[in-house]
Amino acid sequence: MTTDMKQVYAYPDALTEVEMRYCPGCTHGTAHRLVAEVIDELGIKDRTVTLATVGCSVYAYEYFDTDAVQCSHGRAPAVATGIKRVQPDTIVFAYQGDGDLASIGMAEIVHAAARGENFTVIFLNNAVYGMTQGQMAPTTLLGQKTTTSPRGRTAPEAGFPIRVCELLDTLDGPAFLAREALSTPPHVRNAKRAIKRAFETQVAGLGFSLVELLSTCPTWWGMTPLEAIKHVDEQMTKCYPIAVFRDRLAAQEGEQSAESAPGEGE
Repeated sequence: MTTDMKQVYAYPDALTEVEMRYCPGCTHGTAHRLVAEVIDELGIKDRTVTLATVGCSVYAYEYFDTDAVQCSHGRAPAVATGIKRVQPDTIVFAYQGDGDLASIGMAEIVHAAARGENFTVIFLNNAVYGMTQGQMAPTTLLGQKTTTSPRGRTAPEAGFPIRVCELLDTLDGPAFLAREALSTPPHVRNAKRAIKRAFETQVAGLGFSLVELLSTCPTWWGMTPLEAIKHVDEQMTKCYPIAVFRDRLAAQEGEQSAESAPGEGE
């Protein structure tokens, strides 16, 4: 009887061994692992720069074993622009939450996308401000109760949720835009594919890439981890549908495939 066992997963080299501070049931840790696995698979760790922002992800610079910069609230796209333009061979990614990106940093993300800056954004959407005690965010669902909307968000008072991917998809600059969910195993696998595609888009020099990840916040949603996962699948995806909105790398690959295909009569 052999005791040899096939290793299915290993600890990603691009993650440090620092214990994460996230709440039980939070899927920030899942997102970190997926990003780290992609960095390892693409062999880009030694030239990657992580941009940590303000929010629950504020300690991202401790979790990714790469060079890192701690950015001011919402300003990661501006910092990413500067680093990438000065050091174009680096792989730069910003890790941002919905309050950081879609509220305080809305101007920065829109203009960086419009310019087609060649960096990647990993955008965690949990529909609430997590670190600052659960206030309503730009992505909070209609009817969702938060500490600043105790009766539930209403459109007359607070407007409608902002769909970041759909908003950026109106611009000419982005090269890759996708939304996935960190809920069931199939969704998590699809999320990793999207993250890898975003980094590949940057490596190919095609421009701005963003992956929105529907994430959980059991603490401020007032749910158990399992209830939060179900909420992502049953409620958040209604407002934020899973989709790949743009993939210029696929279009480029399709053109190359067509050019290399044998012509008629050959």
